[in-house]
Amino acid sequence: MPEPLTLAGVQPPSTSHDVAANVAEHVLTIHAAHSRVVLFPELSLTGYELDAQDVVPDDPRLEPLIEACASSNTVALVGAPVGGSIAMLRVDSTGITVAYRKMWLGHIEADHFEPGEKPAVITVDGRRLGLAICKDTGVRRHAADTAALGLDAYLGGVCEDDADVLANRSRRIAAEHGVWVAFASFAGMTGGGYERPPEAPASAPRRASSPPRRARNPAASPGRSWSDYRPCRPKALYFPLRLHVARTRGWE
Repeated sequence: MPEPLTLAGVQPPSTSHDVAANVAEHVLTIHAAHSRVVLFPELSLTGYELDAQDVVPDDPRLEPLIEACASSNTVALVGAPVGGSIAMLRVDSTGITVAYRKMWLGHIEADHFEPGEKPAVITVDGRRLGLAICKDTGVRRHAADTAALGLDAYLGGVCEDDADVLANRSRRIAAEHGVWVAFASFAGMTGGGYERPPEAPASAPRRASSPPRRARNPAASPGRSWSDYRPCRPKALYFPLRLHVARTRGWE
């Protein structure tokens, strides 16, 4: 049986268009999370700015992220505009690669970006992690197509100021596909009209009503989702065993 995998959905402060400043916050957050996988929000390296310049994986400004992941044995999933797409980058000790490109674009986003072509799953320590970005999480076909690849968890980097929307999505995905679900959204203000702190969720954590039979621990089985978008309350998900709060850098 694989060792438990620690997953932190984190919410660092964001400075619009300032990649270097955001990288510095990401580095601090990675070290504070003490987790094997650290999930960041949509477009976390630029803020939710649809006119932000493309970021390339070999950009020297991103080197501190590689160093932070190497020293902490972390895989970070960060958001950035890459090659005309809204992308999720995988950062680890070996470097930076494009892990996924957003498939389902918002109406305004379609004026700036091209959609990705296919769902994606990455493997970390034997766990298969399906990737999603914001609107993807609200499209049933996306979750179904990603689940068809085989996965243990469905991870979304998002930008959404209505926590109930994401709580409902995460609960539905967990129930329909019997997997863990975790989202990371901004805990404070960012671009694109998101100029106020997000609302607190109605409740957390979320759990599927009928956990799948493969669960080994009924108290913490797959089919559970978590979402929490309050400032200063990022969490880490230890699946398949337990939940705990990992207090990382956030909005005071």
